[in-house]
Amino acid sequence: MNKVLSFQCLTPSFKFSLSSLSFSHHYHSPPRSFLRFSVRASSSSSRAMSSHIVGYPRMGPKRELKFALESFWDGKSSAEELKQVAANLRSAIWKQMADAGIQHIPSNTFSYYDQVLDTTAMLGAVPDRYKWNGGEIGFDIYFSMARGNASVPAMEMTKWFDTNYHFIVPELGPDVKFSYASHKAVDEYNEAKALGVNTVPVLVGPVSYLLLSKPAKGVEKSFSLLSLIDKILPVYKEVVTELKTAGATWIQFDEPTLVKDLDAHQLQAFNYAYAELESTLSGLNVLVETYFADVPAEAYKTLTSLKAVTAYGFDLVRGTKTLDLIKQGFPSGKLLFAGIVDGRNIWANNLESSLNTLKELGDIVGKEKVVVSTSCSLLHTAVDLVNETKLDQEIKSWLAFAAQKIVEVNALSKALSGQKDEVYFSSNAAALVSRKSSPRVTNEDVQKAAAALKGSDHRRVTSVSSRLDAQQKKLNLPSLPTTTIGSFPQTADLRRVRREFKAKKISEEDYIRFIKEEINNVVKIQEELDIDVLVHGEPERNDMVEYFGEQLSGFTFTANGWVQSYGSRCVKPPIIYGDVSRPKPMTVFWSSTAQSLTKRPMKGMLTGPVTILNWSFVRDDQPRFETCYQIALAIKDEVEDLEKAGITVIQIDEAALREGLPLRKSEESFYLNWAVHSFRITNCGVQDTTQIHTHMCYSNFNDIIHSIIDMDADVITIENSRSDEKLLSVFREGVKYGAGIGPGVYDIHSPRIPPTEEIADRINKMLAVLESNILWVNPDCGLKTRKYTEVKPALTNMVDAAKLIRKQLASSK
Repeated sequence: MNKVLSFQCLTPSFKFSLSSLSFSHHYHSPPRSFLRFSVRASSSSSRAMSSHIVGYPRMGPKRELKFALESFWDGKSSAEELKQVAANLRSAIWKQMADAGIQHIPSNTFSYYDQVLDTTAMLGAVPDRYKWNGGEIGFDIYFSMARGNASVPAMEMTKWFDTNYHFIVPELGPDVKFSYASHKAVDEYNEAKALGVNTVPVLVGPVSYLLLSKPAKGVEKSFSLLSLIDKILPVYKEVVTELKTAGATWIQFDEPTLVKDLDAHQLQAFNYAYAELESTLSGLNVLVETYFADVPAEAYKTLTSLKAVTAYGFDLVRGTKTLDLIKQGFPSGKLLFAGIVDGRNIWANNLESSLNTLKELGDIVGKEKVVVSTSCSLLHTAVDLVNETKLDQEIKSWLAFAAQKIVEVNALSKALSGQKDEVYFSSNAAALVSRKSSPRVTNEDVQKAAAALKGSDHRRVTSVSSRLDAQQKKLNLPSLPTTTIGSFPQTADLRRVRREFKAKKISEEDYIRFIKEEINNVVKIQEELDIDVLVHGEPERNDMVEYFGEQLSGFTFTANGWVQSYGSRCVKPPIIYGDVSRPKPMTVFWSSTAQSLTKRPMKGMLTGPVTILNWSFVRDDQPRFETCYQIALAIKDEVEDLEKAGITVIQIDEAALREGLPLRKSEESFYLNWAVHSFRITNCGVQDTTQIHTHMCYSNFNDIIHSIIDMDADVITIENSRSDEKLLSVFREGVKYGAGIGPGVYDIHSPRIPPTEEIADRINKMLAVLESNILWVNPDCGLKTRKYTEVKPALTNMVDAAKLIRKQLASSK
């Protein structure tokens, strides 16, 4: 008899039953080997072929970890209570995979914040400012590195390759003393083993770790991070030795940097590192996992020649060209972990097509050498369709979340071994036909409008300098104008009212009255702080993409389709299933309401087409740029309606433009051309006196600065402070920027309140490379996640700093 496990955490607010974490596939007949959180693993007879999951979402199907983290950070629960929630989630995940028939189940992919930060902790690579005194790294040091504290800022956070996940960037230099300071990998392996699940411990590979790092402050930018390889390998050896002693038979090293354009020296580092580890790895099966793109030919050659390695994992969804390399040669006796189930999207797998690919691979490397896997960690997809009780049934039949993808992996593995579940495969095929033929997917008018875009680059007629002059005459702003990025803190009361309105527990009249009061409060706060260009605070918005998607055709939404962005921050990406259009205005009412409350300029706030695209689960039946052009036309309609309503400053956020950049140089220009073009489409028809802003955050923008200039926005606000003002270096190197620009003056993802002097110092650094007549003063990003007790003093200091520098500039003249 199969028991359903149930756990209760130490605090009532975290009580949940792991039966709520149960999963199933929505096709009519799930594989018979599928058990629902059985205490025992499925029998070996159901495991004819090998299957593997690269990694799994950490937050829980109802964001249990998010709420536990935030409760702990707020001092409302203890470290032990947080650890109990985490242990319950890990246990559920491992047993979920075991009961589904997965053989290679990962451990150490769970994290309280980020897997790269976990590796930094494992290596004891704690920057000096956190005053770590050695020993096992605990929550105090760990979360200070991630979030900062009252006295020191957090470490830099940036995008994980081309995903919307963020990692904490290691800060390294020649004087870092590495030591084995976090035993998390071994502890979690033992934890799973005690539950009867023998897992594959996963480590960020040593070479990728160094390549993803940056020189610490005060270290020469030219410092070779790979020169530290001999200093970190002893720690890796200690970890591996402990895992072997604990009973591990497999180990997985994630080396995703192998998909990037690496030079000979960087590739040689892989040869060196794994040769050095070879004797320590003896007796273990070693998997090196790659993902997110094709592996270049030279990197493939390097990877498949590593003697210490037993198996190689490839993303065969985004890396289809890797198939050609495998066909040209694969090392004899090695295993191929074939990432055939998409870890980055939510569409049901085309099982028949995938099975044919797997058979083809089996013919090349030997069927017994093929292990069916996900293309990457399932961290980047939603958790479980079983929790989507209100989703349209036809659309639901087209989808597969993380829990369903586990079932797909196992079904493909069994089919490859000759145990094909014909009913399951037939149900999958019927869902694919339904999606392809559904009339709700296609809108001929939208397709014609998008096709008509060809032949124009959609630039505004007047130069940016002339437009800025016209705008200044109308807006009459002071030098170094102050503004914020858009959102203001979202209080518990505000979130409650939105929930109640959505659940139809309060009337539309009551909802509008409440939101108007909230906007009025935000306007008053900004006026009291003497901010120059205001925002309405976005109280009506749950998420900067979901809010728009809910009002556009071609989108659908989930109730619990949450995906981790960073730390406890989760997003719920919309699903774009069909052609996109705007049935009616989306923001005009609220922006007009806000503008009526003040004489100062009020920004209309929109999310740009590229960001909506990159932060959604996008249809895979047409090129991404075609979908992006459709969204651009919808946003263009909204921009022009805002202008007609008297809104003279309109911000079109493109926070995610950089993250969509392909990982290979040869593919970058094509993406940047259509992405920048999409942005220009949105505002090509406005008057010169209408000021167009855009905003970007948490990526490395220096390498695409010319494309940013080509966007032809009047003003860009851009993250700068958390990345240690790395953005400014591009201007020091001679890039001329003639539009308005506001590099962020403080990091909003930390609770720390920067003093006026610190912000003034930042502004002076900006003035060393930028003209005062184009410089704006603003935070790094929106204030949604902060508390008013943090926001008010921080903005006060920001405005005071701007006024201080204005006085200095005036006196110097």
